Amino acid sequence: MRIDFVSDVSCPWCAVGLHALERALERVGEDLKVEMHYQPFELNPGLEPEGRDIVEYLGQKYGKTPQEIAATQAMIRERGAAVGFAFGPRTRTWNTFDAHRLLHWAGLQGRQRELKHALLKAYHGEGRNPGSSHVLMDCAREAGLDAAEAQAVIESGRYAQDVRAQIAHFQSLGIHSVPSVIVDGRHLIQGGQPPEVFEQALRQIAAEA
Repeated sequence: MRIDFVSDVSCPWCAVGLHALERALERVGEDLKVEMHYQPFELNPGLEPEGRDIVEYLGQKYGKTPQEIAATQAMIRERGAAVGFAFGPRTRTWNTFDAHRLLHWAGLQGRQRELKHALLKAYHGEGRNPGSSHVLMDCAREAGLDAAEAQAVIESGRYAQDVRAQIAHFQSLGIHSVPSVIVDGRHLIQGGQPPEVFEQALRQIAAEA
């Protein structure tokens, strides 16, 4: 079974969804042999390098009040804790394109999952800028990647066309929100679902196959 996990590093529901999906795969165990691919999506492609205040940005983008944003963040913290992910304070949101370039390269090295987890922890857990070269380097080292090669990727702009092509491909399939979980290129599960929802869907897809 091939699973394409389409997500953005800046998306809190993606952190919830990935950990919930992994809990579901643990429950399924040896019943399924799964090949995971982490695909890029940009929620905030136009953000400047210095980022934006997160409450101000979300308020303008979604028309939500600070109180509504705080309530949503509290709910997300609870959902994260339930699947083993600890959210910390996040005061800003940033551009994530360079993080996606590094994730593309990490996939070629067989360390994409490790880097994805490191990036999610850095931003959602520690409030660090996932567009910063220093943060990207720290995450690369944490993921067990070669630091010199990672630095070369970050500084060179390498894989930019690949990432843009992947984003365009998934948009052409109708993906406009994340996380989106595509199973075997045919079945779509959207949102940060609980583990039991992912488990039931995966078992049903496998049975039909």
